[in-house]
Amino acid sequence: MAETLTGTVALVTGASSGIGEATGLELARQGAAVALVARRGDRLADLAAKIEAEGGRALAVTADISDQRQAIDAVERTVAELGRLDTVVNNAGVMLLGPILDAPTEEWDRMISINLQGLLYVSHAALPHLVTAAESGPRQVADLVNISSVAGRRANTGSGVYNLTKFGVGAFTESLRQEVTERHVRVSVVEPGAVTTELTDHLRPEIRAFAQQTLGQVENLIAEDIADGIAYIVTRPRRVAVNELLIRPTEQTR
Repeated sequence: MAETLTGTVALVTGASSGIGEATGLELARQGAAVALVARRGDRLADLAAKIEAEGGRALAVTADISDQRQAIDAVERTVAELGRLDTVVNNAGVMLLGPILDAPTEEWDRMISINLQGLLYVSHAALPHLVTAAESGPRQVADLVNISSVAGRRANTGSGVYNLTKFGVGAFTESLRQEVTERHVRVSVVEPGAVTTELTDHLRPEIRAFAQQTLGQVENLIAEDIADGIAYIVTRPRRVAVNELLIRPTEQTR
């Protein structure tokens, strides 16, 4: 890495598994104190213990960021207990695929509340602290990284509302980037392709079988591949902003 994150504080949502867990661990290894935010407190405690066993500093924050009050509290607790906030990784999300026709609309509500509203609530609460970090922090720059998907670049049948949320993440990221980049708050979007995580565990059985058949012959990425990309973004020198990072498995064609 070009620069370490010593003296900084990062907050990662969806940190109880997959990309969020791997990212929390990687940022801690780069020197950041890390606030780990998710609903599953037992898993957060285990990850925090692992980080601390490696000599890092971690704060486990049990919260449902789709509730605005809990999202605000997670950010404020991070600043109160760790002292500042330099990096935010909006990773929490769900992927509930399936046809739009006759879809269970509660799945749509869930994706919109977590993938979009949760990301917005955390971003809104964190931005004043990120501006302050860029003005007075040890690195004179702050980072907000939003995790989207290849589904935020191309719409496909069977993923219409998931596409909607991830296209929205990309649009929000670019608009916010234009707003705050001159203040040295870098805003980036990461778009993973197929990654082996728990994301498909929430699919209805018939949808899961179809998804596995579609990508069954592809050697998927692992969560650490995406965490490595995120760490690359946030460790660039102050003059360098990586606005967009698309990461696919070598064998994935779309």
